[in-house]
Amino acid sequence: MSNYNEQMQRIVNEYIAAKQDWPATTRQIAAWAVRERKWQPQPASLISQCAEELSVAMREETLVDPQGRAVRAKHAARVHQSVFWGDIRTASREHMEVAFKGRRKQIVGDCRQLKWDVDSFNENRAPVVPIQMSYNFTNDLMEIEAGRTAKT
Repeated sequence: MSNYNEQMQRIVNEYIAAKQDWPATTRQIAAWAVRERKWQPQPASLISQCAEELSVAMREETLVDPQGRAVRAKHAARVHQSVFWGDIRTASREHMEVAFKGRRKQIVGDCRQLKWDVDSFNENRAPVVPIQMSYNFTNDLMEIEAGRTAKT
């Protein structure tokens, strides 16, 4: 997969080198890549593309719980090397626990990457007035909850 990712990264860099709009959306880059014949769908990748699109759709499906919260309906749980999807209304407790732990691990990974990105920017581009970033979300969650309960 890294070879494919490297190919996709090369396409992005060629897009930039071709003096196309930048920053750009992935749709702009994709349209250019298809138009310039830098990317073409491969029959073997159609199943992967469909699977990815199904994953995106399942991640975005929400429902309103009895307490009025909009919650994700479908949850992915990684078991060994496979990812299994379940519905919050019918999945086992074990499935949901694995799914929630996996999501938390992704959030921690995103925070680690954000910290590295901010630290690099601050040290290399803004050492005099560095961007300050908090990774404690307690107050954010409390504000969201307060706003939610105030509306009900």
